[in-house]
Amino acid sequence: MANTILIVDDNRDNLTVIGGLLKSEYHVRVANSGERALQVAVTAPIPDLILLDIMMPGMDGYETLRHLRAMPETRNIPVIFVTAMSADEDEEAGLRLGAVDYITKPIRPAILNARVRTHLALKRAHDQLADQNTRLESQVRQRTRELELIKEVTMQALATLAEKRDNETGNHLIRTRSYIEVLMHGLSTLPEFAGQLDPLTQELIAKAAPLHDIGKVGIPDAILLKPGRLTPEEFLVMKTHAQIGADALTEAIERVLRGQEDNEHEQDNRYALSFLEIAREIAGGHHEKWDGSGYPRGLSGNAIPLSARLMALADVFDALVCKRHYKEAFPIEKSIEIIRQGRGQHFDPRIVDVFLANIDACIAIAERHADHPPEATA
Repeated sequence: MANTILIVDDNRDNLTVIGGLLKSEYHVRVANSGERALQVAVTAPIPDLILLDIMMPGMDGYETLRHLRAMPETRNIPVIFVTAMSADEDEEAGLRLGAVDYITKPIRPAILNARVRTHLALKRAHDQLADQNTRLESQVRQRTRELELIKEVTMQALATLAEKRDNETGNHLIRTRSYIEVLMHGLSTLPEFAGQLDPLTQELIAKAAPLHDIGKVGIPDAILLKPGRLTPEEFLVMKTHAQIGADALTEAIERVLRGQEDNEHEQDNRYALSFLEIAREIAGGHHEKWDGSGYPRGLSGNAIPLSARLMALADVFDALVCKRHYKEAFPIEKSIEIIRQGRGQHFDPRIVDVFLANIDACIAIAERHADHPPEATA
């Protein structure tokens, strides 16, 4: 298909002469004013090149070019000024505005055809490069989505493995993550938390939350699945799951740090490192308590990572409202009261306040993702 050339000139003879020189090779369109050129330039077929006169009544060539460069549909169309103005400052002014070339009148056919062919070839090359970049960007985005999906599925599989060993359902992971998302949204509106809960950090915390009990894979079944109350000795073993999980994630972090030597993937490694750091905080710190009476390190107050403080409340609330193999579910009202009583002792008081302010959303999550016993088979 022939390229389309738009010729803009207020002189009919000039339109006839230039059009006659080009029409054998190109599809030629004409406009006799700057105003008309702006209309023609955005109607099909869109021109591949514009030959633009400068001295025109009303909107001159300079002003027309300014408008062409301002419109998304026309900003990348090459424009060649064709004019009797031959002073260096006139040419500089046109090129400064974005013209790609400058042809003086009277027109020399060989020069006109050579310049038109050159700039059409440059535009084809530019368009091909732009198309190639667009395809590459699309492929990169697709590959990135695939890698993110693989990572998400892998992390979910690891988390589910830990929960299955504890005789839990995957809904516990969904609920606790959802509670945390509600809490983060509320906290991020408070000045003291806004800087700590930017959108990327919220995403990382939400994705890492299901790994909070990954350390349970290291707890013997006799203790992990015991239906009754644990003995003091058994409870000491159970408590080690937090450190087991933190240690496993520490090893993963060390592997990522070693991978930082590969500069090609340094950005991906930084993201993975941030994710694993938060996962380690959650796994190792979600049983710490605000007053320092928790485990494994006895941290207190803001020394407990924010991600772990969020997980502490979400995990306890879910344990209260849901049936476990060692207990029945508590009524919602009693569960809320236990959380309220833990304000400033077990839990960060500000997180409790946000939880209470969003209790309806948390109850809705618990109901929407409630555990249902498997149906009996005949």
